[in-house]
Amino acid sequence: MTAPTDPRRWLVLVAMTGSLSMIMLDQTVVSVALPTMGRELSLGPAAQQWVVNAYVLALAALVALGGKAADLLGPRRAFRSGVTLFFLASVGCGLAPAGPLGEATIIACRTLQGAGAALMVPVSGAIVIAAFGPSERGRAMAIFAGISQIFVALGPLIGGLLTEYVSWRAVFFLNVPVGIATLVLVAIAPVPAARVPGTTVRPLDVLLVVAGLALTTFAIQGAGAVGLSAPVLALLAVGLAATGWFVVRQLRDPDPLIHVRLFADRGFTGAAVVMGFVQFGLLGLVLYSSIYLQELLGFGPMSAGLAVLPLILPLTLAAQIGGRWFDRSGVRGPVLTGLVLCAVGTVLWLLALPGLDYALQTPGMALVGIGLGLTLSPTNTDALSRVAATERTQASGVVQTVRQLGGTLGIAVIGAVVIAADADVPGRTAAPSGIAAGFWVAAGAFVLAALVGALLLARRVPGPTGTVKLPAGTNPSVGPG
Repeated sequence: MTAPTDPRRWLVLVAMTGSLSMIMLDQTVVSVALPTMGRELSLGPAAQQWVVNAYVLALAALVALGGKAADLLGPRRAFRSGVTLFFLASVGCGLAPAGPLGEATIIACRTLQGAGAALMVPVSGAIVIAAFGPSERGRAMAIFAGISQIFVALGPLIGGLLTEYVSWRAVFFLNVPVGIATLVLVAIAPVPAARVPGTTVRPLDVLLVVAGLALTTFAIQGAGAVGLSAPVLALLAVGLAATGWFVVRQLRDPDPLIHVRLFADRGFTGAAVVMGFVQFGLLGLVLYSSIYLQELLGFGPMSAGLAVLPLILPLTLAAQIGGRWFDRSGVRGPVLTGLVLCAVGTVLWLLALPGLDYALQTPGMALVGIGLGLTLSPTNTDALSRVAATERTQASGVVQTVRQLGGTLGIAVIGAVVIAADADVPGRTAAPSGIAAGFWVAAGAFVLAALVGALLLARRVPGPTGTVKLPAGTNPSVGPG
């Protein structure tokens, strides 16, 4: 265990920030490469959505299982397993063959990438929170969440650079050296290795959460492609029923896969839901802005990547401001300010889309970047600071489940809106009116996040011991604190 004054805590921060940055990068790095990848692998609009969504969906469905794996295997072994699976799946993506097998291979390997990420995410945030004392926690989490979130925005730039000057396959091979470097850092950093005796994983719970989320997402994307047909409605009904059954089982289980009882804390619920809505809007914006820049403005992959700098640079600065603001006055100020800026910026951005003039879009992009920087780090820090040290892995798993579920539903819903709006434009992935319609949905998600935050987020910084208590008999996680 690392004491809050141990200088090695900074090595812990480097290792966890590097791993989360790799995970976040792969949510968006393929967005600029998709048109080139689609031509080589013969991917249609729906298949291109799934190249992005298979990764996010697997992460959303399995991130809670990642928390359990940390209990079963110990945080160090679970984390190493996740890193190894992640970069091996990345190699599989990079080797996807052209022709009929290409689509199946790339989507399957992206799913395995998401599974590897799910083993890493729940542990990393809890380790950072435990390694730093309350007076440094906001700054540490600003670095951890802020830098990694920058890589979400940097994804199109890195993807464009590699696609134009090397190959779209290099987008995935990049993860191999990063993964190896992360394994070396984890071997050096004081990451806890102890297991939690008596931990169990019930296969039915895993089946229900995976099937429920997958079928619901399939149904939403199918509705955009073919409308509300009987098969689509049947898929949606089965997906929602499986998800509902899963939630009921978690409420009754003394050692659940996802600790839904953590939502009894009002502030924790607010932080988790805000993260979900923000991810809902963010991933849709990044994906369809990359398609817009290449297909409608004629930008090359590298130019399209550079075109997101008005989003990246403000986010970088605002993330540090948000962390310090949280340390001084708590979560409400930076998060509510940031969400308002996200909504206003998205509206300004979408109003400029039909004019096909990139310069007119940059003020809206900059406002969204500032808003995201102010929002993401304080929200995540507040959620994990509200629970005791032994509960942080479960809490991290719950927050990331909600966050990634928001992302996968955002891609599905915004994608369905874009495809439906562009149904009369054959042979093209998107038109300005369709992407603008999708951006309106993203703006609505930011507005809903602001309303939830105003109602539920705490007014003070939570105490260092946490306030959420799991029910008697619950198996505590390995909290590295």
